[in-house]
Formats: sequence, C-alpha cells, structure tokens
Amino acid sequence: MATLGELRASGHEHKALRTEIRDNLLSKLRDGADPWPGLHGLQDTVIPQLERALIAGHDVVLLGERGQGKTRLLRTMIGLLDEWTPVISGSELGEHPYEPVTPGSLAAVAEHGDELRVSWVHRDERYAEKLATPDTSVADLIGDVDPMKVAEGRSLGDPETIHFGLIPRSHRGIVAINELPDLAERIQVAMLNVMEERDIQIRGYVLRLPLDVLVVASANPEDYTNRGRIITPLKDRFGAEIRTHYPLALADEIAVIRQEADLVAHVPDHLLEILARFTRHLRDSTAVDQRSGVSARFAIAGAETIAAAALHRATVQHEDRAVARVVDLETAVDVLGGKIEFESGEEGREAEVLTHLLRTATAETCRTVLRGIDLGPLVERLEVGVMISTGDQVAARTFLEGLPVLGESDLYDRICDAAGATDDGERAGAIELALEALYLARKVSKESGEGETVYG
Repeated sequence: MATLGELRASGHEHKALRTEIRDNLLSKLRDGADPWPGLHGLQDTVIPQLERALIAGHDVVLLGERGQGKTRLLRTMIGLLDEWTPVISGSELGEHPYEPVTPGSLAAVAEHGDELRVSWVHRDERYAEKLATPDTSVADLIGDVDPMKVAEGRSLGDPETIHFGLIPRSHRGIVAINELPDLAERIQVAMLNVMEERDIQIRGYVLRLPLDVLVVASANPEDYTNRGRIITPLKDRFGAEIRTHYPLALADEIAVIRQEADLVAHVPDHLLEILARFTRHLRDSTAVDQRSGVSARFAIAGAETIAAAALHRATVQHEDRAVARVVDLETAVDVLGGKIEFESGEEGREAEVLTHLLRTATAETCRTVLRGIDLGPLVERLEVGVMISTGDQVAARTFLEGLPVLGESDLYDRICDAAGATDDGERAGAIELALEALYLARKVSKESGEGETVYG
C-alpha cells in the first residue's frame, strides 16, 4: 500500500498511540505471551504496576537505584507497538496519513488526496531515548527556530521555520528520558505544555499540535541524587510513578547475571551463585553506602572478569577448554572494588569488607552445593602433611594430578557430581570449591601469594 487511497481501500484503521499500546498489551496477556522478555525478579511487583499504568494510558516515571533494570524495562515497551505503521512520506513528524498535524502535511493531503504517498515505519524507529545531562537544551527536547529556513526567505511568523526537537519528533511513538532529574529545571518547565496541553512553545511561538506521544522516564530517588530533582509540576504530569528494586530472589539474581554477562569462558553455576550472594551481602552491609545501591552490573562485571581470567589461564597453559574456578574470584575482587561506594567511616577497610563478604558468600554456596557430602577423607589426607597447590595460572590437569589419593573413597566423584562437573576444568573447579569450604570451616589452612594458593 503506497498511497492514501490504497490504505483506505485495505480497511486499515488508525489507533491513538495509547490505545495501540493498550490493545497490544492486553492481547499478549490474553494469549499468555510474556510482554516483558528478559526481565527477572519484577514480575510480581514492578511489572503489574507498569501494566496498569499503560492500560490507563499514563506517562510513566521509574524511580530506582542504578542497575535495577529501569532502562531495559523502558526499551522492552517497544514490543507493545504495532510492528509496522503507515506514515506520510517525507513528513517531519511521522504523521499518520489519516491525521496530519503539521502545516506541511496538511497541505500535502489537501493537494494530493488519495494519491498521497505513504511509507511504512518499523516499531524500532518509534522509540527515542535521551540521556538527560545538565547541558541539554530546550532546542534538543522541544525545538527552536531554524535560521537556515529563515534565511531562505520565510518570515519569522511562519511555523515552518521551526526545527522540532526530540519530543515532537517522537509523535506517535515513545520517548524515554533517562536520569530525568539531571535536566535543568528550566528545561523541565519546557516539557510541561508538551505533556499536558500537547502544544509547542518556542521563542514566543505557540504552535498547537495534537501530539500523540508517550513520555517515559527513569530517575534515581530524590533522596539519593544531589545533582537535581524532578520539579513538582512535572511530577504531577506523570500519571504513574513506579519504584523499581533489585531482584528479591537469589535465582532471579543469578538469571540476570547469566543473561547479561558476555562470558568468554565457561563459568559454572556455583561461581555465579557466589557472585550473586556476594552482591546481595554488599547491599545489606552497613559498610556500604546503600543510597547509591550496588548495581546488578557489579555481579555481571564480576562474572565477565573471572571468565576472562579463565581464558587467560587456558591460553597460557594450552588447555582445551577455558573454565572459571574458585581461584579466579580473587581477580574479580581486585578490580570491582571501585564500583562500590563505602560509608565515610570505612576508609582503609574496603578490601577487608569485600574479602569478608566474599568469603561469607562462598561459604553459603558451599553449604548449598556440597550439602550431605562428608569431606572427612580429604581432611585426613591434609592433616598428615599432604599439600594441594593451585592458582590462577595452574592448569586444571596439573591441579587434578596433584590431588592426594583417597584410597577406596569416591569422594572426588561425589563432589563433581554435586557440582555437575564433567571435564577436567569443571572437575578442578568443583574440588577447589570443596577445598575452599574446608578452609572457611577452619578444617584446613590456606596460604596465597604470587599466583599460588596452597591448601594443607
């Protein structure tokens, strides 16, 4: 369908944006489809609130600490738009052929009638995102007078001299503003009429445009951000204010890490569980500034770091497969400390706090993974003077060959079965986890230094 006449003949119906989103959301819910793929831990709290807001046709602001999935949640809303929608070819604001709004499009419809050219736009092009910064201007969001159009001979009173900003250009689509409080207050004031009265005010112009745009935003809670705030009149324009949160369940925390981390090596589930528990302990720690939060990116970066350490070892030691092990966790702590904001009274204790909480997370994971397994035969061998050496540059095969013989005991096999280990790299990682469990339970000693760790 390339013309307005063909579009009418096809029986195509125009829907307002909010009606379109509402109908598509209700259709997915009715069919049992997941409208929010890839989001974990928000299904029973945040998502129902957001769905009700969209069904009501409200503009939405999400409030929450960093790394709680606010931006991902906003971007997922693209899936609630029609996959393809018709627009007037060449129109600056992507207007529907049935409802032109700018003077240029109105003139084109009057001139060409059913021969008006029609283009089709994919839903990805109907979502615009802006990271709010203090230097964002009214021209960026709303628009400004275009001096080039004035220089062409148009009068200043001609509405076609206006260069539209991001929000008008998102007509019939979604515009997302991240970190909304970072906008200067005068810029937030400029958004008031666009969101409520749907008109454009630029340098004395008042251009009445029936804009059909959904404004969504993200922000840190006001009690955290010192850079700015959402002015009260603008907060009043948003129909829904929704608080986000970090995953409440450990399984959801692990699922987020597994989904988002770009891993260059295999990272066993028990290591991801340690990182997830570690992150959750940091969020509960009185030594950490909880107003800034501990982002999910902390654990994601940790998983990527230990995977990189495993690939580095596999390359140097010529291993067939790169598999992360417990010894690689220390490399994560070394580089991740800077992502945490500690309370002012904890200066100088940052490494101590991180090490303690990592050990706590490891001990909890060991109890979960190795529950019911008697590690006594291994303790007995270490008590008679046997030493087991490992390290971030010790190959898995070398580590396994250095393990003491336990006689008739099948302890090593039971440890590996509990951890789901099959090849050498996974088996080495599972047995390292058991050795770390014995150390944390104060059954054996451990000495680390210069890339080598010795249990005995």
